[in-house]
Amino acid sequence: METFVNQIVSGLSNGGIYATLALALVMIFKSTGRINFAQGEMAMFSTYFAWVLIAAGLPYWLAFIATVGLAFLMGVVIERAVIRPLKDAPALSMVVVSVGLLVILNSVAGWVFTYTIKTFPSPFPTSAPFGLTFISWHELGSLAVTLLVVGLLFAFFRYTSLGLAMRAAAQNPESSRLVGIRVGWMLALGWGLAAAIGSTAGMLVAPKVFLDPYMMSGVLIYAFAAALLGGIDSPAGAIVGGFIVGLLENLAGAYLIGDELKLTLALVVIVGVLLLKPAGLFGQVIVKRV
Repeated sequence: METFVNQIVSGLSNGGIYATLALALVMIFKSTGRINFAQGEMAMFSTYFAWVLIAAGLPYWLAFIATVGLAFLMGVVIERAVIRPLKDAPALSMVVVSVGLLVILNSVAGWVFTYTIKTFPSPFPTSAPFGLTFISWHELGSLAVTLLVVGLLFAFFRYTSLGLAMRAAAQNPESSRLVGIRVGWMLALGWGLAAAIGSTAGMLVAPKVFLDPYMMSGVLIYAFAAALLGGIDSPAGAIVGGFIVGLLENLAGAYLIGDELKLTLALVVIVGVLLLKPAGLFGQVIVKRV
């Protein structure tokens, strides 16, 4: 029974990380209609920022906040310098560019920081919380940080004028321009916010998988499965999908297919959703007259 509870708690913790990265994917899709395949590498590169700051002696949470800010700036710069010139280009152009960004960020990280696996510290205690051996402080802390990020985002988009402007620019750019919203900058801020959210996922997963340029490859696939399962245009769906995928991954890995084949489960989810319910659990079904 204790092992089963451990798998549930660990699955929820992993699911929170997948949900955070899936939320970043959904934010980019809602604003551009495209998938950013470099989202995981952007999170990985941001995590190296945090590693450098912590190695320089900065306290963890101060380095965490600074990294989120640096990731935000990186997202804005990428949108303005790389994505903006492609706004009228075919959809395939965005795919090629995002894959190119993935390769560039991965190669630059390997060139600057080497491909040697590095340890990344956890800000949470190593002892068992409340004397419970089936859960760790890092798992509890990761879940708490995920819920905090979701709560802050909900408040930002629901109650602030900037958040409402960003939602309007993503949903109806033409009408937003008519009322004076600078749609171009709203999209750039959306990229920055997605990069900042992704950086939290990178910093939460690094203590578990260690830090190297390939650390987010598997995580991105799980996050992509979560985003599709919840609905690629639904932020709430990304959160629910992340927790579902996290639970499925842990339970299936422990009791059905083993740890070696866990990643194939994410691929099965992706293919299954695309075949059976392309809109996902909470996504909008769009019908066009032809």
